[in-house]
Amino acid sequence: MSGRTDSDTEPVISEAEDLADHVPDARRARWIASGTGALLCLAGLAAALLRLTGSAPALVPAAYGFGAAVCAVAAFLGSRGRTRRALWLLIAGTMIMAFGDQFD
Repeated sequence: MSGRTDSDTEPVISEAEDLADHVPDARRARWIASGTGALLCLAGLAAALLRLTGSAPALVPAAYGFGAAVCAVAAFLGSRGRTRRALWLLIAGTMIMAFGDQFD
């Protein structure tokens, strides 16, 4: 026979042990995504209220409010475990708020 003699020497790692290593990382990612989304949502709403009372064009508080709404959706998705989509929505919401700030 010409087969290898050491073919069964590697330890067997079950899928449960492999998945258990990733659970704290996933939980941390959910907390970070939802916390960042909530923080950006509150910041966007505060900026929208401040700009609404000032002499800024109506597009500025609308952009802050819409960006805050996008960040709120990102916080919700992040809490549900959709962290990749939440990250992209956080980026989009922040860009919308920054775009609205350019009109001020």
